[in-house]
Amino acid sequence: MLAAEDTAVTRQTAEALARAGTPAAVKLIALAAAGADDNQADWLRTGVRDALAGPDGVPGLAAACRELARDPEEAVRRGAADLSAWTDDPDHTQC
Repeated sequence: MLAAEDTAVTRQTAEALARAGTPAAVKLIALAAAGADDNQADWLRTGVRDALAGPDGVPGLAAACRELARDPEEAVRRGAADLSAWTDDPDHTQC
């Protein structure tokens, strides 16, 4: 997911996982966010925002973020906090 030389992979994977909106899919994004460098994080954020901007939004994303905020793994909680910050736009569903 964190392709160093192909940022399209990072963006498209983040978008697809965000669209799935399941806790398991969002956990993968959270873990990627926790280990991403600044450039990779930008592309992860873009993918998540692309999913949120879609015609149906991502109804499960907020619930998944709330669940992951209580995950026993610190990296998951940190990544979920990043996701929440990325969606901190009034036009998007909040995590």
